[in-house]
Amino acid sequence: MTPDLESLRLLVLVGELGSIGRAAAKLGIAQPSASKRLATLERRFGLALVDRTRRGSALTPDGRVVTDWARRVLDELNVLVTGAEALRSRREAELRVAASLTVAEHLAPGWIGELRRARPELYVGLMVTNSSIVCDLVKSGEVDLGFVESPTVPKDLNARRVSTDRLAVVVPPSHPWTRRRRALTAADLAETPLVVREHGSGTRETLERALRQAKVGEVQPIAELGSTTAVRSAVVEGAGPAVLSVLAVDSYLVEGRLVEVTVDGLDLRRQLRAVWPAGRRLIGSAAELLAVALRAS
Repeated sequence: MTPDLESLRLLVLVGELGSIGRAAAKLGIAQPSASKRLATLERRFGLALVDRTRRGSALTPDGRVVTDWARRVLDELNVLVTGAEALRSRREAELRVAASLTVAEHLAPGWIGELRRARPELYVGLMVTNSSIVCDLVKSGEVDLGFVESPTVPKDLNARRVSTDRLAVVVPPSHPWTRRRRALTAADLAETPLVVREHGSGTRETLERALRQAKVGEVQPIAELGSTTAVRSAVVEGAGPAVLSVLAVDSYLVEGRLVEVTVDGLDLRRQLRAVWPAGRRLIGSAAELLAVALRAS
């Protein structure tokens, strides 16, 4: 069932250009080869994706849905390639960046990609770690710019909001909370053992601060894991509820692998911020990257 990426690119181009011939030319392949690729794709999916007429080609209703999904896959591939390149090049980078996990996984690759399109010669290195360590790296001068998700920033750092985020309480579909008629309370959440990130994580700090502000107690960890992916997987497998960024669980919620549980009396909104040393003005590529992030917010 798994299609090759070039066939997905071809399908997206047919939808955009309205012609198999023009889509084939865009990809630099012959039209008969393009037609064969599309036919193979249709056989794999068991769906008619393209209506072929003398006036051109148009996507079928199923084809439009599949194309939307294909476009998302290709966008995520670009994020993967950009992010991996930044990780590989961080030691020799002209611009050294550190980002917390949520920012690094879902936002920073897009910002870096846009900057690289304007400055293709620029070498960007990305270090991925928790918010506390990002701040340490910025203060020590090991990176030029940091991005954090923690609710507070050390006083010796400048900070600028680049995006907003919200944490969500998530459980697997079989969890008893999905059958509640009333919303969960902040006290209910505080009394429940949770799968959480490690100390220093911005996600954990945001949750702990929200519980303190609600005056309902402290986080009760059932497991402490070092990455958002590990926490999310543990919840899917039934280890317990967790509180994670909606950026990290959006596709899981859409697919029904996780369910968000409403909580009354708890503010789980937060700001995602760029940080750099206090008293220092950002210049050069660091300032350019911050400008890209601000435009995207």
